[in-house]
Amino acid sequence: MIKNKVVLITGASSGIGAAIAQELSEAGAKVVLGARRADRLEQLAASLPGEVLVHPVDVTDRDAMRRFANAARARFGAVDVIVNNAGLMPLSRVDALKFDEWDRMIDVNIRGVLNGVAAVLPEMVTAGKGQIINIASIASLHVFPMATVYCATKYAVHAICEGLRQEHSNLRISCIYPGVVESELAEHITDPEAIEAMRLFRQTALKPAAIARAVRYAIDQPDDVDVNDIVVRPTAAT
Repeated sequence: MIKNKVVLITGASSGIGAAIAQELSEAGAKVVLGARRADRLEQLAASLPGEVLVHPVDVTDRDAMRRFANAARARFGAVDVIVNNAGLMPLSRVDALKFDEWDRMIDVNIRGVLNGVAAVLPEMVTAGKGQIINIASIASLHVFPMATVYCATKYAVHAICEGLRQEHSNLRISCIYPGVVESELAEHITDPEAIEAMRLFRQTALKPAAIARAVRYAIDQPDDVDVNDIVVRPTAAT
């Protein structure tokens, strides 16, 4: 059951993260909103029906993520679930050599997930229960042109989920693989060729709420049921 569970959500200031916060708050969860844009978090919090804690955070900062989780414990007593949702997607061909964008993707998409895991894992291991949900991508399952580095980071998220499952059989580890979703991720793209490719790709796209419902489903199962993987794609996707 979701009601009264304490759920950390990174990347909660927009898109999928904001939709997850809305869905879980309406279901009775106590949500802890994390992202860099404090003003957006406050606006979202004001619209949610349940108990909410706003705590701005940069997922690439390990100590900041630890403080994020500690703030939730101080307010609500414990952390039941973390949704590692923060991510970047500045697509380009490898030969464009966009080193700064590669580094940022690696920092947010991989290290950010690991920092989130590290912030809650000791508590969950001690308690013998808990749930880690990582928002991956269909780019975790297939490689696409102009998305080579992005796909590599999302393949890493898939691997992190698989490894955690094997190492911690008493924890629930869920990986969500969204297809094309309406979000701000495409705004990070600076390569003109990739911008046009994404424009065409997004002619068929899901609403963020579709991913939020998948997250709710994974959390809402009994404690002895671990929903490992959910792929959510537009019906019309080829």
